[in-house]
Amino acid sequence: MLLKKNFALFFLLVFQVSICLAQKKFLYKQIDTTKLFVEVYYPEKKESSVAHPAIVFFFGGGWVGGDKSQFVNHANYFSKRGLTCFLVDYRIKSNNNTTPFESLKDAKSAIRFIRKNATSFGIDATKIVASGGSAGGHLAAATALTNSCFENTDDLMVSCIPNALVLFNPVIDNGPGGYGFEKIGEAYTYFSPLHNIKTGAPPTIIFLGTKDKHIPVETAVLYKKEMEKVNSRCDLKLYEGAGHGFFNFKNTEYYAKTIHDADEFLVSLAYLKK
Repeated sequence: MLLKKNFALFFLLVFQVSICLAQKKFLYKQIDTTKLFVEVYYPEKKESSVAHPAIVFFFGGGWVGGDKSQFVNHANYFSKRGLTCFLVDYRIKSNNNTTPFESLKDAKSAIRFIRKNATSFGIDATKIVASGGSAGGHLAAATALTNSCFENTDDLMVSCIPNALVLFNPVIDNGPGGYGFEKIGEAYTYFSPLHNIKTGAPPTIIFLGTKDKHIPVETAVLYKKEMEKVNSRCDLKLYEGAGHGFFNFKNTEYYAKTIHDADEFLVSLAYLKK
């Protein structure tokens, strides 16, 4: 255990010694008086002639609370590794008195905005990763799989489907018995990622603690099986004894482990160099 802790601390000292600040903030959507922004963290060694892969983070909070600062340290790490990172604002109940459906509309709008402006951001529009934790993990997965909840002001000619998914204890089942069913109701048939897996689903990695009180291990195992049925890759990483939110920066050891495993996954897709 001591060796593991020392490794985690060493890892953080090497990669988190300086905290990057978002270089720019962009308005990606406005609904009435509500303005929604993405913060961009460019690669530390950005090359103007290179189109970098991108990763888009959606914070968790049950579509009720939370904010984009949850993934600041992840953006700091991956920008050092060569990804252009985006932290996304989206509408939530506590701030905007909205439902999960508006949250998903915003997530899809954000991906479209980023892809449409890929040249300006210096990113590769064919290498956009969507990521998130808990309800943010739902949003990431649902941008890839569901065919509903589009904002009527969006340019639907621009795809909102990411090319890969990195999901931290994601809400992937909104059906009866799943998380959020009381908010979603029968709309789960077109809102729930588990119920909308289809051919062409992007390669995915899921991180989950075995003691997660919201996302049962059995749900993640079923998701993996359904993905494999349509010949899509789905890596499942289980962390013994860990609960919901175990991956957050404050949990040093698990943060380091999940970052390491996410990095290896992206290396395997050739989004990062080893």
